[in-house]
Amino acid sequence: MGTPAFAVASLRRLAEDGHEIVGVFTQPDKPGNRKKMTAPPVKEYALSVGLPVYQPERMRGEEPLALLRSLTPELTVVAAYGQILPEDILAVPPLGSVNVHASLLPKYRGAAPINRAILNGEAETGVTLMHMAKKLDAGDIICARSTPILPEDDALTLFERLAGLGAALLSETLPSIANGTAPRIPQDDGEATYASMLSREMSPVDWSEPAQAVFNKIRALVPWPAATAVIDGKNTKLWRSELGGQTSDAAGTMRAVKRGVEAACGDGRSVVITQLQREGGGRVSGEAWFNGRHVPAGTVLP
Repeated sequence: MGTPAFAVASLRRLAEDGHEIVGVFTQPDKPGNRKKMTAPPVKEYALSVGLPVYQPERMRGEEPLALLRSLTPELTVVAAYGQILPEDILAVPPLGSVNVHASLLPKYRGAAPINRAILNGEAETGVTLMHMAKKLDAGDIICARSTPILPEDDALTLFERLAGLGAALLSETLPSIANGTAPRIPQDDGEATYASMLSREMSPVDWSEPAQAVFNKIRALVPWPAATAVIDGKNTKLWRSELGGQTSDAAGTMRAVKRGVEAACGDGRSVVITQLQREGGGRVSGEAWFNGRHVPAGTVLP
């Protein structure tokens, strides 16, 4: 049971390891560009290798329960499915239900753990494999694996790395789940934090914040909803940035520089926008933007 690209890695590993996958549950197709219906990445992969796909609107009620029972799974593996599973669904497989979660639980339970870890300036994150329980992401931990959050990481690179870690962890742990020896380490609810869903309201950058916080926000919100700012009079998406140096400019002051746009932040440091997308235009490097602006380096933007 999974939906986005993060979940494809675990499904692929299960298939490549030779497990019998009796069914793949994923979210319904959704309208994409030009309102064309778009299939979730998990569905696309499952169909490409001939696996049966099911897309119930909700997992509550007799119909999805009867469907799952008819498949007689020994184990359910869940990775970023996007639905809360009721207890009767979790109880169907005799070996239980396990979840591949992209954080070091109990920190960052919830929908957006990867983005929130970057946003909050964490030095590391990881993947946790847990036995599923009624309460969201609160089940007993089987095992976990950590990875540093590098300065060059954004949400996309970290998604990819954690997806691979999760798939490897699942593959290594399945034998102990099958023979009933997998650990059950209770989570400390007192240490729990919640990673709520992202929203478009998060996009605008507050330049009065410290440069590190602005830098973290830009890389945390890639590719959606994307950090935004008004640059040179136009609404602009900020795709990549670097930490700049000390500046005496007031917070929010922007200058055209050869690498792109240098913006002063609230702690006397700056952030350099090195990839951006102005409203109505395509994504360009900061250098290309500067070359097209035809102004001397250091020019204050209106």
